[in-house]
Amino acid sequence: MSTGMIPVLSLTAIPPEDEALRPAVRGFLDDTVSTIAPDVRARSWMGFDADFSRKLAGKGWLGLTLPPEYGGGGRSAFARFVLVEELLARGAPVSAHWIADRQSGPLILKYGSEAQRRRYLPGICRAEAFFCIGMSEPDTGSDLASVRARATRVDGGWRVNGRKVWTTNAHRSHFMIALVRTSGTPQDRNRGLSQVIVDLAAPGVTVRPIRDLTGDAHFNEIVLEDVFVADDALLGKEGAGWQQVLAELAYERSGPERLLSSMVLVEEWLAWLRERGAANGEEAAALGRIVAHLTVLRAMSIAVTAQLVRGEDPVLAAAVVKDLGTEVEQGIPEVIGRLLAADPFAAPPPMLLRTLAYNTQIAPTYSLRGGTREILRGMIARGLGLR
Repeated sequence: MSTGMIPVLSLTAIPPEDEALRPAVRGFLDDTVSTIAPDVRARSWMGFDADFSRKLAGKGWLGLTLPPEYGGGGRSAFARFVLVEELLARGAPVSAHWIADRQSGPLILKYGSEAQRRRYLPGICRAEAFFCIGMSEPDTGSDLASVRARATRVDGGWRVNGRKVWTTNAHRSHFMIALVRTSGTPQDRNRGLSQVIVDLAAPGVTVRPIRDLTGDAHFNEIVLEDVFVADDALLGKEGAGWQQVLAELAYERSGPERLLSSMVLVEEWLAWLRERGAANGEEAAALGRIVAHLTVLRAMSIAVTAQLVRGEDPVLAAAVVKDLGTEVEQGIPEVIGRLLAADPFAAPPPMLLRTLAYNTQIAPTYSLRGGTREILRGMIARGLGLR
């Protein structure tokens, strides 16, 4: 529920029928990820493994909220919350299907034509159609309303030109849902924007990897040069792209991935504390703060899921959860690193140190993906009537 534009998140319990999914998921993960090293699992939802995604699909756990007639599970968003929470807490390599399952599929279901649903959704549910996000552009930062990529009407479809950046896994994806300008100029801001589904194997598409501090290259820049997309590639209504993107971002910002990116590191640290036999006062206090923050954020994230289940618009509430969650999960490697460095004579396990090194390097990106902190706080300020 909401008061004006201010989100009011009510304490919500996950229904028993959805909680009942948890033991089966844990058993599956015991069989599939228990031998993966922690510093690899620490990549969380950035870990790419198409075979693992297909195994999930074989269990009926991809497209869990999509209707059965499109190959989905027909379950509620609460069931997907349980599944995602278990996957991320264990650091399962879910990146291959992640964007398609989390937002592209629901977006196509909500705004797509029946032909588009029939074409794309079954492939998403079988882990045969991977998607990337085509929102951000070079030189525009998080200002999506200044989109320059343009789709020009031609016979039978559209000719697309422009560049997209931070398109995670574009080099391994089949499709991109791109926000493009179909009328007007960048000065028109959010008017004249539309979304199109781009086949990344089409002529004129070039994918350029962007390597990050960890050595990974899951980020990419996509260059579109006279790329033809047919009429039936237009997603939703022409000119309605801005409203559709806001709905898509609510899916992106509201889930447990905004809380659990550093969870494998926490588990490795806890294992070492247990091995030592006890935590000192400062370590116990830090652990208490981490658990307290994550407990509250989890409750907030579940409440946002309840809004999705009720068909409400959780854009503002999701922004609040994402901003707060980012701050906590960014702070975890900093806190653990400081505590480990406090005793120069301690000898933490090498795997704990490697996991810490990865999280420390990647943590700055947490406040970029899904919208920068500045953009989110601007949205929240508007919701509170402060700007």
